[in-house]
Amino acid sequence: MSLLHPSDSIFIAGARGMAGSAISRALMRKGYGNPAQGGAMLTPTRQQLDLLDGQAVRHWMQANKPDVVVLAAATVGGIEANRSRPADFLLQNLSLQTHVMEAAWRSGVRRLLFLGSSCIYPKFAEQPIREEALLTGTLEPTNEWYAIAKIAGIKLAEALRRQHGFDAISLMPTNLYGPGDNYHPTGSHVLPALIRRFYEAKESNAPSVTCWGSGTPLREFLHADDLGEACVFALEHWSALAPDAPKDDQGAPLAFLNVGTGIDLSIRELAEQISEAVAYDGTIHWDTSKPDGTPKKQLNVSRMAALGWCARIPLAEGLPLAVQDFELRLTNDQLRQ
Repeated sequence: MSLLHPSDSIFIAGARGMAGSAISRALMRKGYGNPAQGGAMLTPTRQQLDLLDGQAVRHWMQANKPDVVVLAAATVGGIEANRSRPADFLLQNLSLQTHVMEAAWRSGVRRLLFLGSSCIYPKFAEQPIREEALLTGTLEPTNEWYAIAKIAGIKLAEALRRQHGFDAISLMPTNLYGPGDNYHPTGSHVLPALIRRFYEAKESNAPSVTCWGSGTPLREFLHADDLGEACVFALEHWSALAPDAPKDDQGAPLAFLNVGTGIDLSIRELAEQISEAVAYDGTIHWDTSKPDGTPKKQLNVSRMAALGWCARIPLAEGLPLAVQDFELRLTNDQLRQ
C-alpha cells in the first residue's frame, strides 16, 4: 500500500532547482498532484515564498496546509563556492531547513522528505560508504560548511520523529547531474563545470583544457531523473515509523538512506568522457596545485536496493543528455539577449 495518495497536496521546496524539478516530474509521471484527483502540486517561486523568512514560511504553511513536503531547496556549489562563501553555505542552509521542517511539523504535515548530500560523510570513510559512517570521522575541509548544515537537517528530521512522531525521512544522494544543472564557471560542481569548460574550448578551438587537481579522486554520479524516481519511491514505500523500516547495525530505525548508482570513476576518466561527449579533440592538462577533495566517495546503496529501488540511467547514457541540456540552455540564453 502506497504512503502517498493521489489526493495529496504536495509542497516541493526548491521546485525550480535541478533536484526539485526532477522530483516534480517524477511525481507527475505517477499521477500525483493532479487536481482532477483532488491533489495539488505546490511549487512557489522564491519571490512568492522566501524560505529564509521564518515567519513567511509559517504563514504560508498554515494557509496552504500541504499533506506532504519535499525539502529539496538548498544553497549549493562546488569547491570554490564553498571556499569563498562558508557563512552563506552554513547560515542559509541551516535557516531554510529549520524554517520548513518546523513549520511542516507544527502545521500538521503528514510526511516530509529532506534531501541531504553524500558530503555528510567523513573524508576517509570506509568504502563503499554505509549510512553508519555518519559522524565517525572528520569532514572534507573543502565542503564542511555545507556538510554540517546537511547533517543538522538530518538530525532535525530524526529529532522530530523521535520526540513528536513526525513522519520525516531523509535521502542522501551522491553527486547529481542532468536537466536544470548549474553550469556557472566557478560556482558549479565538477561535472557541469567540465561540460562548460570543454564545450567552450571546442567553440574557441583551444588546443588544451586545464582541469583542477590530479584527476585521481573517484566520484559517483546520479542522473537527476533517477533521484526524482528514488524520492517518489521512498515517499510511497518507506516510513521510519513503520515496524519493518530499514534498521542500522544496532537495530534502530535508520534516519536516512543513501541514493546512488553504487558505481564510481576517476575525475580523469570523467573529463575524458565529457571531452568525447562534446566532441573536443584537444589535450587535457591537470593543475595539481588545486585541491582534489575527498579521494574516494562511493555510496553503499544496498538499503534502497533492498526496498526495491535501483538507479536506471548509466553515465554513458546520461552524459550526452547533460551536454544537450547545456547546449539548449546556451541557445535559450542567446535568444533572450
